[in-house]
Amino acid sequence: QVQLAESGGGLVQVGGSLRLSCAASGGTFSSYGMGWFRQAPGKEREFVASMSWIGASTDYADSVKGRFTISRDNYRNIVYLQMNSLKPEDTAVYYCAARKRTSSKNLYEYDYWGQGTQVTVSS
Repeated sequence: QVQLAESGGGLVQVGGSLRLSCAASGGTFSSYGMGWFRQAPGKEREFVASMSWIGASTDYADSVKGRFTISRDNYRNIVYLQMNSLKPEDTAVYYCAARKRTSSKNLYEYDYWGQGTQVTVSS
């Protein structure tokens, strides 16, 4: 059983940056593919970024390509989401998720989820 805990959210102005962290415990972190998803009020949860278990493969939603970067530290059991050039439409609750081995854009393929962290971008 893997437990995930996000942190690093907050209020930031347009064009600013935030780095989200997701700390994992209770499992072999290095064997899990990790993903970041977000959910804005009144909208469905959507894919943001993902990284395979050894970090060899990454994927991004078109809306965040070139602005967001996913990375992982398998020694500290943390996955990060560096968010730059933030826009008001990035405002959402951000969730990290884990699944065995490979990563995925499909949220239904993930087995474990964190509680989420709020990101608010003010204009």
